[in-house]
Amino acid sequence: MVGRRLLILGGRVGLLGLLLCSCLALLYLLSCEPGRRRASAPGRQVAMSWPGGATSQEGYLALLQEREDKHRHYMNSLTQQLAQLKEALQERTRQLQEALQKAKATGVLPLGLEGLHSPQIHTDLQEFFRAQLSRAEVQTGEKIPSEYAVVPFDSFTLRRVYQLETGLTRHPEERPIRKDRRDELIGALETALQVLNTPAHQRPTGRRSYAPSDFIEGLTRTVKDKGTVYELIFKGQGPQDFRQLVFFRPFGPLVRVKNEMVDTQNMLINIVVPLSKRADTFRHFISNFRDECIRQDGKVHLTVVYFGREQIDEVKAIMDQASRETHFRNFTLIQLNEEFSRGRGLDVGARAWRRSQNVLLFFCDVDIHFTSDFLTSCRLNTEAGKKVFYPVLFSQYNPALIYNNQTPLPPIQQQLVIRKDSGFWRDFGFGMTCQYRSDFINIGGFDRSIKGWGLEDVHLYRKYLHSKLMVIRSPSRSIFHLWHEKRCADELSPDKYQMCMQTKAMSEASHGHLGALLFRTEIQEHQQRQRNRREGPGEGGGGR
Repeated sequence: MVGRRLLILGGRVGLLGLLLCSCLALLYLLSCEPGRRRASAPGRQVAMSWPGGATSQEGYLALLQEREDKHRHYMNSLTQQLAQLKEALQERTRQLQEALQKAKATGVLPLGLEGLHSPQIHTDLQEFFRAQLSRAEVQTGEKIPSEYAVVPFDSFTLRRVYQLETGLTRHPEERPIRKDRRDELIGALETALQVLNTPAHQRPTGRRSYAPSDFIEGLTRTVKDKGTVYELIFKGQGPQDFRQLVFFRPFGPLVRVKNEMVDTQNMLINIVVPLSKRADTFRHFISNFRDECIRQDGKVHLTVVYFGREQIDEVKAIMDQASRETHFRNFTLIQLNEEFSRGRGLDVGARAWRRSQNVLLFFCDVDIHFTSDFLTSCRLNTEAGKKVFYPVLFSQYNPALIYNNQTPLPPIQQQLVIRKDSGFWRDFGFGMTCQYRSDFINIGGFDRSIKGWGLEDVHLYRKYLHSKLMVIRSPSRSIFHLWHEKRCADELSPDKYQMCMQTKAMSEASHGHLGALLFRTEIQEHQQRQRNRREGPGEGGGGR
């Protein structure tokens, strides 16, 4: 626009100058015409000479031509300068547009343009972050069509990442941790420590600063079209106080969602266990319960729902002995004279709670081994009316196969290690879960028509997925499924029998170990041939 105006103005100025010179030259010629006429009168000849020998008329024409050439040269120079100015202006405009586009993408305008559209860019970024946060399942749950659509969390500590997607390594823990993954988690941890150690969050009493050693555990998951959520747990002031921070990365900078102190001092857990016979297994369960729940945690209640009469006296004796030795009285034993049904037992145990407060329920089986750390995870990952916790257990393989029939077997604490050849993440199991009693009642509880084992946990899990409650699904390093021989009864329906056989096959040993057992004869024959080859030349050489 500016270049075009300058070009038009220059043209007009040049034309006016040329017209003015032409008028002056014409007036000059007219003024000299009478004198020339007088000189040409008879008897008088006056020859006016021009420098260079030209006549007067030729001199004027030469002068006019010279000035016209100067003006033409000036006009050409001016036109060239205007063209260069136009090109420079276009280049500068293009650079400015590129700078503004980059500024809109980064939210930082170039120097000198800080005030240009900055409120609009800031507003757009805020609206984008709010939209991503509202779409993500961070503060509230969302309806999920089935268990196959659930995006599970990964749990991590300062040294390990536990994940269901094991990739090519098939290790239940990520080893080694990829550099980009490690940098991502370290960045989230450093951001959390920076938030915790800012003066705004420090008490006037001058409490200690938070350090990486205060970090207990974290959960993280990435939803591809929304972003990544991080839930970080730190130690608090006391043994029952914890600091929970939630961050959300909407494919951009972290957005702090929550920073609050979580007091688990009064969070009682009612552990509900359905049982039929299996008194010896129950004795091992009570031993672990006494060590982890009574002696270390102390804020638990155990409800045992027993089916039938066989071995009921042994179960009572085991509970009475534990109560006498530990002075622990938070036991409830409910006996049902009917066919065993896991869903029925858990439902009865959950509804039998008669105290006023809304208790936190942990549905557990008798062949489960857990630590006090899991009870803390149960409290921190469950919130009444908002979220339920479905941990993924690490299931133990057959110890006899793992340790090659070693006798005696190592102690149970040494067996429960998270390794590829010792067990697997039981990601198809939904039986162990933590939820508040009010949420369990409101969701409708278990399907009481299901008898025996299986499917009742899947139905309850799907109810929560279809609700507005957030389902926390992540591997837990502190709860294990102990191996036991599994028998699939002929009375089971075809679908249940198939499920039972699949579980039995997966629970014996790793794929590689089962392959070694299947091809054991071939392996032994190969080893024998190798020994014969090594021994053959030696024997021949000695004979010579």
